[in-house]
Amino acid sequence: MGSAIQFLLRSPKGPASLLFIRLPVGLIFLTQGILKFIDPNAGVLRFARIGFPYPDFTANFVGSFEIVCGGLVLLGLWTRLAAMPLLVIITTAIVTTKLPELARPAQGLWYMISDARTDFAMLCSLIFLLTEGGGAWSLDARTNSNT
Repeated sequence: MGSAIQFLLRSPKGPASLLFIRLPVGLIFLTQGILKFIDPNAGVLRFARIGFPYPDFTANFVGSFEIVCGGLVLLGLWTRLAAMPLLVIITTAIVTTKLPELARPAQGLWYMISDARTDFAMLCSLIFLLTEGGGAWSLDARTNSNT
C-alpha cells in the first residue's frame, strides 16, 4: 500500500475524545447535505444566488459529498479521506459567501468574522481530523486492529 493511501485509509488509533470533533463535523455536513436536497433555499436557490453556473447540478453534487463524507466522518470510517472533499467544500463556502462581505457597505471585517465563525470552526476541525484521524472510537480503529 502506498504511503499516501496508507496515511488516508489507516489512521492511527488516537484518543477516544476525537469523537467529540467527529460528531459535530459529521452531523453538520450530513444535515446540510440533506437540506440541499429537500430545501431549495439551502440548495439550488442558494447556489444560484451566489452565482454558481448550473446551480441544480452544483447543489446536488455538493449535497451528495456532504451526505457521504459527513456520514463517513460521523462513523469514523476513512476519516482522513472523507475530510479532504469537505475541506474543499468549506473553503469554497468561505471564499464565495464570507469574503464578499468585506466589500459590502456597513459590514466589513468584524461582521465577516462573526458570520464566518462556524465555517472557520469547521475548517479547523477538518484540518485536525485530517492530521489525527478518527480516534479510538471509530470504525477506522476497529478496521485497523483487525489487520
